[in-house]
Amino acid sequence: MKKQLFALLFALLPFMAVAAPGPDVPYSMTPDLRDQESLQRGMQLYVNYCMGCHSLEHQRFSRAANDLGMPQDLVEENLIFSSSLGYNDLMHIAMLPEDGESWFGAAPPDLTLHGRLRGPDWIYSYLLSFYRDPSRPLGVNNAVFDLVAMPNVLEPLQGVQEMVCSETDQPVAGQSPDPLSGKYQSCEVLQVTQPGSMEPAEFEEAVYDLTNFLAYVGEPSKLQAQALAPKVLIFIFIFGVIAYLLKREYWRDVH
Repeated sequence: MKKQLFALLFALLPFMAVAAPGPDVPYSMTPDLRDQESLQRGMQLYVNYCMGCHSLEHQRFSRAANDLGMPQDLVEENLIFSSSLGYNDLMHIAMLPEDGESWFGAAPPDLTLHGRLRGPDWIYSYLLSFYRDPSRPLGVNNAVFDLVAMPNVLEPLQGVQEMVCSETDQPVAGQSPDPLSGKYQSCEVLQVTQPGSMEPAEFEEAVYDLTNFLAYVGEPSKLQAQALAPKVLIFIFIFGVIAYLLKREYWRDVH
């Protein structure tokens, strides 16, 4: 009896596991892999604004098109811009890693699994947190990823965002108070000072779509796995009952 209880507890361990807490970021989002319109818009944004530097080397145009409900001719006409790439090809880029390292200081990473590595909250916050910083080589920095080497490619949509500083009585890490006022400079508020082509709410929705697409790319078979999981568990349960009854029948003759 004890052995059976131990085996049952061991089988339930995966269900009792608690996920590790996510990174401390200012914004959060919940991916919706069933929202095909959002994923379609996200793919369009990725191809137009991100794919010049970041490849998706483990994702095919055809797989994304089939999963997101997009016709082949529409994908070939609007989302494949290189004559060297076809509908069934992986989503490679023309930039060589050594060129990326020379231009940006580090080769832009492939983003196929970035949604699983960083998490959607981090990506969503990162894309919303670029701000103007004249001290940086490309004129921008990021509140989530300090000293970022990437340009703010979404600036035409969002506009120019700047870090707004204010005085506070609360101590700020790594900073000494002003010798005259005794106050600290708190620079944590981001504010759009020059509007882009989108309103703030519209831009946040666009970033949600882009992050949603990257979450899908990280695990394109997730919906199929979720649909299959209950059937697998039912099979395991039925097989377990049959195996237990068979074991009892065998050991009856032994005893």
